[in-house]
Amino acid sequence: MSSHYETLGVPTDASAEEIKKAYRKLARKLHPDVNPGDEAADRFKAVTHAYEVLSDPQKRRVYDTTGNENGTDNGFGGAYNGSGFAFQDIFETFFGGGAAGQAGPASRTRRGQDALIAVRIELRDAVFGVNKKIEVDTAVLCGRCEGSCCEPGTEPVRCGVCHGSGHIQRPVRSILGQVMTMATCPSCQGFGTEIPNPCNECGGEGRVRSRRSLTVKIPAGVSTGTRIQLSGQGEAGTAGGPSGDLYVEIRVASHGTFTREGDQLHATLSVPLTAAALGAEMSLDTFDGEQTISLRPGTQSGDVVTLPGLGVARLRGGGRGDLLVQVRVETPTRLDPEQEELLRQLAKLRGEQVGEGKLVGTGGVFAKLRDRLGNL
Repeated sequence: MSSHYETLGVPTDASAEEIKKAYRKLARKLHPDVNPGDEAADRFKAVTHAYEVLSDPQKRRVYDTTGNENGTDNGFGGAYNGSGFAFQDIFETFFGGGAAGQAGPASRTRRGQDALIAVRIELRDAVFGVNKKIEVDTAVLCGRCEGSCCEPGTEPVRCGVCHGSGHIQRPVRSILGQVMTMATCPSCQGFGTEIPNPCNECGGEGRVRSRRSLTVKIPAGVSTGTRIQLSGQGEAGTAGGPSGDLYVEIRVASHGTFTREGDQLHATLSVPLTAAALGAEMSLDTFDGEQTISLRPGTQSGDVVTLPGLGVARLRGGGRGDLLVQVRVETPTRLDPEQEELLRQLAKLRGEQVGEGKLVGTGGVFAKLRDRLGNL
């Protein structure tokens, strides 16, 4: 007669998970709904009974020691004689779910949560990039227990209620008779072990709250809303678990001189009326230092001078955008008598008539309109 291990096709030192996997595989293959043959039905009963014995830690110890289950081995198992077979395992095999579907005890080790922090930078930093030092309040690995959750010199002990499985079986009476259900062990909360001496620093969690400093490399070209992912810099996990990720969201401050549109910078340069009329070279203080802007004679308000390559670096791709400087011609508002006389002389030389508070072209407005129509 084959042993239960041979029936399931597993070695005698197979783990509980290996036994469960072997049973599920065979049960799917031999179940009467899938394989209605008599031979398959007999094998299904044998497999079911073998799993009933080997999946119960206490029954398995007795079987390994004595080679029998105290007279309960009748070839049909508890699912058919009411001896306590976990009928839910068959249900789970075909429909899934339930506590019985959990593979052994749960792990205390969990990954830490991701964290998000907003960082404010200047426009200059967005143009060139910057290394920014930030302070983060987060969970870090407990320095006292180093994630073990136990006081130094102690360790977790196997749960005396579930014997390390993390689950307990409970008999439930139903229309099918008495069946066994699987539930999370209330003593160890499913971990299979208990911590009699939790760490005094972290309270048995393996991590503590703390503030730490780190330096973030912010690349050139970022804009408001850009997020930088720092892997493993988030919250430390429980019981020494891996840390989550830290996301740094960028906020770019406004600037008094420059505005940004994509990878271009925009600025406004105010120039005197005479400089616009005669042409001149003006200076503008940029992020790249002082730049000379050449104004052609007759420059008008709204004209744009382009300074190539002095804009914002492209976040994806090489090079930088341009700096676009819009000219704003300033009309003098206060003139001394000498300046006013000079302007009147200029108007006279240009054939322009100066009225009270307004400059009228030769021949008046209608004459100008007539001249323009005549040139069409």
